Amino acid sequence: MNAARIAALSRAGVAVEVVPETGSTNADLLARAAQLEAPLLLIAEHQTAGRGRAGRSWLSAPGHSLTFSLAWRFDGGLHALTGLPLAVGVALAETLGRLGQHVQLKWPNDLLKDGDKLAGILVETQPAGGAAWAIVGIGLNLAMPDELEARIGRAVAAVPWLARMDRDTLMAAVLDGLAQALREFGAKGFAAFSARWNLLHAYQGQPVTIIDRGEVLHEGLAAGVDDAGRLLLDTEQGRVRIVAGDVSLRPKNT
Repeated sequence: MNAARIAALSRAGVAVEVVPETGSTNADLLARAAQLEAPLLLIAEHQTAGRGRAGRSWLSAPGHSLTFSLAWRFDGGLHALTGLPLAVGVALAETLGRLGQHVQLKWPNDLLKDGDKLAGILVETQPAGGAAWAIVGIGLNLAMPDELEARIGRAVAAVPWLARMDRDTLMAAVLDGLAQALREFGAKGFAAFSARWNLLHAYQGQPVTIIDRGEVLHEGLAAGVDDAGRLLLDTEQGRVRIVAGDVSLRPKNT
């Protein structure tokens, strides 16, 4: 992938760097956040220590995925970032939709294709005076070699048609979608995204279980998210609102 070409193809006005290999693009940008003066996209051809939510690993194979992080400064500070991972999910899903790939969202931060995980999002933050840097990390499967799927240990989605696209063009399109969404989020917060998220919700109206460290916290019907990004769950005791934290959502039949 070519950083200068991606920047030229993009309309986002964001600086782009590409490295052949690194441990984690999120970790790299977090370490540099205090010195950053403008948004920066860091792409790794291969990540050796990619991270997911709740300390999980994100496994990828060179040449078969997009692994990158986007550093973005928000003037409102950390308290204004509620719902940001979900807004990023909307942006990525809508971008893939424009590229002909129908995907859905799983609360709080996964993209699904045909029911299997296609992409994961990890947002980490660092205060900067009264503002905050958000490091938006994304791993997007393009192709899935059998040996990698075996290491992951479950069915994983891929988008073979996008895997045949020119990578710089694909990355520029993703960057444009993300930058537009982050600017909108900075101005309006997650309220501008909640209805769009609900339209893409994979489990809308379906029975789900909310699990925390292996323990079942709640069971009920998934009713979308509110304007703060909290999951709305209709239980036998009434509607509850669930903050992401480290909890996980599972379809009731799994």
